[in-house]
Amino acid sequence: MPSLDDLFSGVLMLIFQYSLARIQGAARIMKSSLTVVWTGAAASAFLLFSSGTRAQGLFDSHETLPVTIAAPLTTLQKVRSDEDYLDGRFSYTDEVGEARSFDLKIRARGRYRRQKKTCSFPPVRLNFRTGQVEGSLLDGQDKLKLVTHCKSRESHQQYVLREYLAYRILQTLTEKSFSARLLRITYLDNEKDAEPVTRYGFVIEDADDVGERIAMNELDVKALSYSNLDAGFTNLINVYQYLIGNTDFSLIRGPNDDNCCHNSVPFSAGDEIASIPYDLDFSGLVNAPYAEPHPRFKLRSVLVRKYRGQCSNNSRLPETLAYLQSKRAEIYGLVDEMVDLDKRNRKQVSGYLDSFFEEIADEKTIERKLLKGCS
Repeated sequence: MPSLDDLFSGVLMLIFQYSLARIQGAARIMKSSLTVVWTGAAASAFLLFSSGTRAQGLFDSHETLPVTIAAPLTTLQKVRSDEDYLDGRFSYTDEVGEARSFDLKIRARGRYRRQKKTCSFPPVRLNFRTGQVEGSLLDGQDKLKLVTHCKSRESHQQYVLREYLAYRILQTLTEKSFSARLLRITYLDNEKDAEPVTRYGFVIEDADDVGERIAMNELDVKALSYSNLDAGFTNLINVYQYLIGNTDFSLIRGPNDDNCCHNSVPFSAGDEIASIPYDLDFSGLVNAPYAEPHPRFKLRSVLVRKYRGQCSNNSRLPETLAYLQSKRAEIYGLVDEMVDLDKRNRKQVSGYLDSFFEEIADEKTIERKLLKGCS
């Protein structure tokens, strides 16, 4: 058993290491990634100091994470099976400079973007071995949706960044949202001798993890009614969807014969039910070349906004709009953070946001487009 003096010395050494880590930008001590090996008294001090700490998770940071995916990409793009996984590797360098590499199962996913006529590269699902990633940045991750570039052209990276921004805006408005982590992905096709391709993509938080984080359970239901939903949150979501110019969603029904809901996931806690949106690429904020407004509304393009809020919630609109106004600086701050959003797309995004805030600052426009445009 180490002496008190030894323990004290060990604690001092840990404090020094912790302070150094903070200076270098590490906000937490990661018990799985410290490179210093302590024995004897120092090890005992570490156990005392680290009790109750948690390793940084994948969605705890908004920094772009450079990663490498090595897989049979030729087959992935050619076959596009949404059932059969392909074997690959997922690699990155952790916060202390250590190379990490894990087995990966990868397959295509989705519907519209999985079609070859829509995208040359499909969205994919990543499947990790939970035991293998334990103690790493991917700790707790199993299956993750990866939003990818639709086509190989550089311009399509901008649409990825714009959709990622749409997720970040909702995160700024409410914790009841899907977290997203931007990746800078180097793709290695192990089926042919080709140069690596580097593109942007982002992973989306799994619904089970969202439920755990917000203390709600995912609902598996065929349909809902608006009377089931939390009115305040539903109003916020409908105004948010108006902000980004999205009509391709339903908070109460699934597409065709699928379970609820279309591009949103319902969660419940007691009597509260909240339907949280995802898949935001058909919004005007993203303005992807393949995107079309919902045919029900007969809009000429996704850039034209359509308010889909309920008239029964109109009394809540002043409060909701005031809340959006209070978040204006934070929302524009997110645009500023997108350093790789080019000048043209930055101008388009900022202009689209400008038009929203101009609308909700004008009482006549609110009356015409929101209060009278409700469902």
